[in-house]
Amino acid sequence: MLKSMTGFGRVEKNAGDKTFLIDIKSLNGKQFDLQLRMPALLKPFEFDIRKLLSENLNRGTVDCFISLKETGAAKPVTINTDLAKAYFKPLQELSAALNLDPSHILSTLVKLPEVITPSSETLNEEEWDTFQNIIKEAIADLNLHRLEEGKSLEDDLRLRIANILAQQEEVIKLEPLRQQKIRDGLTKLLEENVGKENFDKNRLEQELIYYIEKIDISEEQVRLKNHCDYFVSLLNEQDDAKGKKLSFILQEIGREINTTGSKAYDSTIQKCVVQMKDELEKAKEQVLNVL
Repeated sequence: MLKSMTGFGRVEKNAGDKTFLIDIKSLNGKQFDLQLRMPALLKPFEFDIRKLLSENLNRGTVDCFISLKETGAAKPVTINTDLAKAYFKPLQELSAALNLDPSHILSTLVKLPEVITPSSETLNEEEWDTFQNIIKEAIADLNLHRLEEGKSLEDDLRLRIANILAQQEEVIKLEPLRQQKIRDGLTKLLEENVGKENFDKNRLEQELIYYIEKIDISEEQVRLKNHCDYFVSLLNEQDDAKGKKLSFILQEIGREINTTGSKAYDSTIQKCVVQMKDELEKAKEQVLNVL
């Protein structure tokens, strides 16, 4: 079971006389990176909200927007009288200098920054408990989308690993032929340049054994098969967050494929290696989106 890091959750519900709309969007990311926007009355609970999101979403670039749509009663406001007086005198002088009607100064004053501010307001304990349930519901909605995306990712990753193993089977079939081609090629080269009777065939056989052992790829194929099997077994596990593990295994798979290619010295095997690399790169792109 895989979870994607991509998802979207939305919930709109009441907490007391307040109506909250919560939108949570998640994209892929190496760590948990949260952008949180919320109304001022939730500021005292910011740490708890961040913790709630972090614990339930684990990883990804998360954008959470919480808006207060409406309240049952008008909010009380505070007038900063001292600030209004400080603004008034220069405005009165400006009005006189420009020969303007001073009767509009009050309407201008109330629009200036910080002259009128909402009174401090926050959630009571009951409203906070209700709000926590609302945001948990939004998180659950997002995680449901993540699971749906994860199904597609898992199907594609299984296909990529199956294709790599299919190419590996071709490499294993070609391996005996490759060794014989190397043996025949070196023998022919010596016969053409030195002559059949002018080299020690026993010594040649010893050197061939040493050379073929150096370019033997059987160990790489065993490790490649083990890595692929481990990758598939990890896909079957129930753990939610395993994108990093899968990425590490793909790195190991890549090492074995690259070593096979560097040792092959065979054009047909190289074609299989190229196909495996292509499937590996596609798998790496998909794993970037796995939680």
